[in-house]
Amino acid sequence: MNEVPHEAPLPSFAAGGGLLPAIAQDARSGQVLMLAFMNEEAWRQTLATGEVHYFSRSRGRLWKKGESSGHVQRLVQALVDCDGDAILLRVEQAGGAACHTGHASCFFRRWESGRWAVVGQPVFDPAAVYGQAAD
Repeated sequence: MNEVPHEAPLPSFAAGGGLLPAIAQDARSGQVLMLAFMNEEAWRQTLATGEVHYFSRSRGRLWKKGESSGHVQRLVQALVDCDGDAILLRVEQAGGAACHTGHASCFFRRWESGRWAVVGQPVFDPAAVYGQAAD
């Protein structure tokens, strides 16, 4: 059987209209921490610095995760899906929380018995970190 070299596609930012979904996953536990978007500049900054950068659709600009809170994400491994249109970032999360609400993960609500239930307690107080309550 002949081995055929297979190059993984680079993220195809053009295919995603300039932005691709990027899932941040805790490298140790496997917990999904958050979903955000990356443009090509965020991708390049992440690879160059080893700290994860995203593109904020609401702010319309590049941002380094943790630039306000200090809860940076250190890149352990970057993976791209088979189509090159989604990114998985395995990270070390500083400060124990990825979510601006103070929770470890942005996925802290679970559908349970016909309603949303909050799982887990916040790791930090958003008002103390950001100067106002998180929405």
